[in-house]
Amino acid sequence: MRPFSHLITAANRLINLLEICNSPSQIYQIQAQLIVQNLYPDTDIAYHFITACQSLGLTDSAHLLYSQIQTPNVFICNTLIKAFSHTQCPLKSISIYTQMHKNSILPNHYTFPFVLKAFSDLRDLKRGQCVHNQIIKMGHFNDIYVQNSLLNVYASGGNMDLCRKVFDEMPQRDVVSWTVMITGYREAGKFDDALVAFEKMQYAGEVPNQVTMVNALSACSSFGAIDMGIWIHGFIKRRGWALDVILGTSLIDMYGKCGRIEEGLAVFQSMKEKNVFTWNALIKGLALAKSGQEAVWWFSRMVQEGVKPDEVTLIGVLCACSHSGLVQMGQQIFSTILDGIYGFSPAIKHYACLVDLFAGSGYLEEAFKIIKEMPFEPTKPVWGAFLAGCRAHGNLELSEFAAWKLIELQPENSSYYVVLSNLYALMGRWGDVEKVRMLMKERGLKKNLGSSSIELQPQDHVHELLAQ
Repeated sequence: MRPFSHLITAANRLINLLEICNSPSQIYQIQAQLIVQNLYPDTDIAYHFITACQSLGLTDSAHLLYSQIQTPNVFICNTLIKAFSHTQCPLKSISIYTQMHKNSILPNHYTFPFVLKAFSDLRDLKRGQCVHNQIIKMGHFNDIYVQNSLLNVYASGGNMDLCRKVFDEMPQRDVVSWTVMITGYREAGKFDDALVAFEKMQYAGEVPNQVTMVNALSACSSFGAIDMGIWIHGFIKRRGWALDVILGTSLIDMYGKCGRIEEGLAVFQSMKEKNVFTWNALIKGLALAKSGQEAVWWFSRMVQEGVKPDEVTLIGVLCACSHSGLVQMGQQIFSTILDGIYGFSPAIKHYACLVDLFAGSGYLEEAFKIIKEMPFEPTKPVWGAFLAGCRAHGNLELSEFAAWKLIELQPENSSYYVVLSNLYALMGRWGDVEKVRMLMKERGLKKNLGSSSIELQPQDHVHELLAQ
């Protein structure tokens, strides 16, 4: 039998090798040594081996090795669960957790945050709730890391009622707790609730971090809460935070969507580092501000500075051309996409922008030809853009055609019936007005046809195109 000191020396040597190994072949050599010397059950070695495998994308190798242990201890299980929770295979974390139960290995408060992360990534509310019950039974609910992980499961699954219930039951909350609530409300489209939670966070004396601010700014953008957005910008300045790419881009997006593009441009120019998302936020903001010439100028500068535009960039600049009636410029830009200059072909949204450009400028026949010849089935934004242009330029027949196409695509949307009914009224076709009324009744749509308040707004389709 080898002396105990020899095993310690061997273990230390292998741990040192694991800390510096940087290739799969080295991992496999160390793994062979672990098996030969029967050292893999050692928890220190297990931690280093699993961590090294994770860094090299070899978590399956680690799992294969440690699945040979009939009753691995909770530490090894936790390390494996944690490793898989940070990969593209979160199901493996859940599988290991299930195996722990089968082997009567009791999980502890370190186990649950990573198991819950897996459920959050999978948006698996049902099984997340089952683990929630197990957490309560095992007495681990009062751990704030476990509680925050539960919040994340419910928020990522879109169940903000359950998320709020857990939040309200927490005796203590930290910045992560509040940030998960704000993020969850924002992702669920409850922007007012997100901003209320953000305000309550201030009253609770919890200092937000940069992740909090990015999500709060996103809620401001979607809700049009410019005053809150300005307050957040002031807070960032008072704290002396550097405007990194994510935070700076969020500010530009907020100012652009709230109609304060000059402030957004000032933020853009103050940033040391920018990426394609930063440029996109600026160009989309200029498009919304109907500053077409300026948007095209910044787009050209983006290309000159070697930043490769993506599909969203081209949607933004085409929308800007459309807003400002820059037909020739928009045509030229669309041609560059067709030529493959940016590495992709035009998508349906690019064609919708082109239709909007021509129809909005009165070139209705040209717009209709684009719709008929494009390599996609026309979508709601395409027909919406065409309808808006036809109505703006008084072509009632083409407006009628587009309105029927929209009804075919979304028969439950009462706004399209109202548009169609009003078109028939303008044409003096009262019998058709009555037919539309009866069609709505048959389909269970009860909007008042005499009301113009629910008619489509002229720029609805443009905002939809710019929404990313």
